[in-house]
Order: sequence, then structure tokens, then C-alpha cells
Amino acid sequence: MKEDAVILTPNAPSTPRINGARVFGARPGNPFMFAIAATGDRPMRFFANGLPNGLKLDAANGFITGVVNKKGTYNVRLTLENSLGRAERDLRIIIGDKLALTPPMGWNSWNCFAHDVSQDKVESAAHAMVQKGLINHGWTYINIDDYWTVKPGSKDLTLQGRGRDENGRMIPNPRFPDMRGLCNEIHSLGLKAGIYSSPGPLTCGGCLGGYKYELQDAELYAEWGFDYLKYDLCSYDMISKDKSIGELMKPYVSMRDALRVQKRDILYNLCQYGIGNVSTWGDKAGGNSWRTTGDITDTWESVSWLGFSQNGLESYAKPGNWNDPDMLVVGNVGWGPNLHPTRLTPNEQYTHITLWCLLCAPLLVGCDLTRLDDFTLSLLTNDEVLEVNQDPLGQQAARRSQNGDTEVWSKEMEDGSTAAGLFNRGEDKVSVTA
Repeated sequence: MKEDAVILTPNAPSTPRINGARVFGARPGNPFMFAIAATGDRPMRFFANGLPNGLKLDAANGFITGVVNKKGTYNVRLTLENSLGRAERDLRIIIGDKLALTPPMGWNSWNCFAHDVSQDKVESAAHAMVQKGLINHGWTYINIDDYWTVKPGSKDLTLQGRGRDENGRMIPNPRFPDMRGLCNEIHSLGLKAGIYSSPGPLTCGGCLGGYKYELQDAELYAEWGFDYLKYDLCSYDMISKDKSIGELMKPYVSMRDALRVQKRDILYNLCQYGIGNVSTWGDKAGGNSWRTTGDITDTWESVSWLGFSQNGLESYAKPGNWNDPDMLVVGNVGWGPNLHPTRLTPNEQYTHITLWCLLCAPLLVGCDLTRLDDFTLSLLTNDEVLEVNQDPLGQQAARRSQNGDTEVWSKEMEDGSTAAGLFNRGEDKVSVTA
């Protein structure tokens, strides 16, 4: 029996409302960018009282930019006005050593484009994130996954098959003619840019990796203007000595050290599949998030197994460090040029989004944003649910009870309330939050 795709998300009001993260972390002396997420009729005016020295607000679009040199916690009062009213909200800016004080929210190219990714498609995703209004609900990152570098042995290679220039700088393949221009375009929209590599000699797709070029690659990512790095284990297991924790940590620590000396804040995702209980050492290796599972697919078996397997990992999640059960598989996906609507039923999709938000998981949607239907858009713009994911306390939900196919998961919120999900994993699958 086919389920109806019933939209449960209420329409955003015409009056102004401020959404998204209530806390944001950055490092001193590095470029700062934070786009205030807001809904309501446009035009609107943004105001911010209490910004630290070095930051300025564009009153027309809500972008806060600049550089803060002094460490500290700054309590900022945001105000938003349009012709219908006014909204206020507090934002806590923490200038220090921690990034990703709430789980990152954005888009990743892999689950829709895979090997078919290109600069044009990434730019289109960025513009769609703004045009569809996702930016107004806190969605921020536009991340390139595998296949942006050259493939050894392919016609794209230059300089005797190295894929690097005479200074060791990585050369993108011809589908990405202007990486700096791409980042500038993404930033001009109020969004941030992410990139992908591997600590091994090759990526999972057989393209050029970062082995022995960690510092040069980190410098290049910062120079281009990237804000996020997904570092995928891939071929490193072919050159590692063994499966000891020290050997598993080694390549991630090398890139951690390379990223930390850059004059740019770059979130660091350890795509490590949970090997060696990565949750227990991901923070030490510098990770802002770490994959705890294998790759997700758009089936209930995959989503339920990966999501509900996170029980027991909640003690390792906190602001700046998040368990990552992989990306969201809603909308049109396909891992290449031939996309299809997700095979998850509407109720399975509600469960997927609800559980990931309770888990404080990174929210990286993997569909074609230019083809968002109303149901998928509603899943991604429910601010009440997204607030659970973005709560500043950063407590990951845990399973509190289980009775046959039903189970209850809950987490404490910063304001002292509790967010809970009742899940039925049986034949009739539903999720309810309270």
C-alpha cells in the first residue's frame, strides 16, 4: 500500500522569525562568516547589538563578517524587522579553539552526482540552497565529494602523470576549472564550501589522494577558500602498518596539524566508518565529526540500521565533536547521472530526519537541490525539529526504553526541556517527536 506524502511542516509565517544556530564558534584571527537564518516577508532589516570588535553586519542580508582577534565569549542580541513586525534572539559567539559548536548542516554531492560531479553542478546546488530558502533555516555548507581530482592513468593527467604541479600543488580535473572562483561564488551567497580528500595515495574512487602532501593540500584548501574537509580513509589501509589505534589515528593527526596552522577555519570530518571505535579517539585526532558507520543507501534497512546503531555513543558527542551516521537520503538521489526519488516511504523519511536530529548528527542532504519537491522541502525546513539538532547543549539522544518494535529516544535541551522520539520499527513505521 502506497503511503501519501503528507506535509506536516507548518508554513513559515510572514512575520519575521530568526532560525538556526544560537551559538557559533570561530578561531581568533581567522576570517569570520555567519549568515543569520531568518524567515518572513522580504525586504527585512537585520540588527546586531554586542558584536565583538572586528565584526560587522550587513543589515540588508544578515551576513556577519570580519575578523576577531581576541578570544572570548560574546553575547549578541539579534533583531529582525519587516513591514509586519519584529523578532529578537540571542546569539552566543565563542572565539577560541572550537569549531562546529552545533552539528554542520548542508549539502554533499556524493549521493546524487558521485563521479559525475562538476563545478557547474556544485554552483547550481549553492544557488538552489538560497532560492529554495534552505539558507533561511540554517543550511550552510555546499560540499564537493570524490572525483574532483584527476584519476591516475586518465587523459586528465599532466606532468608525467602526477596530478600535481612542479610545486606539489594538486591539480583539479577539467570539470573544476576555477576552485577559488567556486568558493567565492558560494561565499557571496552567504554559504560555506567543503572539499574531499583521502589520507591515502588514492581516494575511494581511485582519484588522487593526499598521502605525503598533507601540509601542501591544507594550504591549498585554505587558499582556495574552503571551510570544510571530509577526509576519507579509502586507500590508506593499504599502506598502514596494522589496525592499532595509533596507526588508525596517524593520518588524521597529520592532517589535523596541517589544518590548524592555516589562517582559515576548516571543519574536519573523519570519514573513517567507525573502525577502531573512532568515537573514543576522534576528538584527539582533531575531528569535528567522525563517521561511525558504513555508507548509507536509500533503503529502510540501511537507514534504520545506521541510525539506531548509534545508541551507546552519546557520551562522545558534544559541541565541536559529533558522531556521524552518514548523510541524508531524501529527495532525488542516485550516485551518478541517473537519479531517482528516494526509495524511503514518507514515514521512513520522517523517521530518518527525526532520528538524525535527535542524534545531533551532521545534517548533510545528498539530493539534487534543483529538483526539490514540496514534501522534501518541508522535511528540511521544519524549524522545530531542526532546533533539536542545533540545540547549544549538544547532547546526543540515547535509547531510553524498548518494547518489541517500539522504542523511545530522548535528549536534554539547554533550556531544561526534553526532546523525545517514539519510534515504531515494525511493519507500520512512524516517528513522533515531543
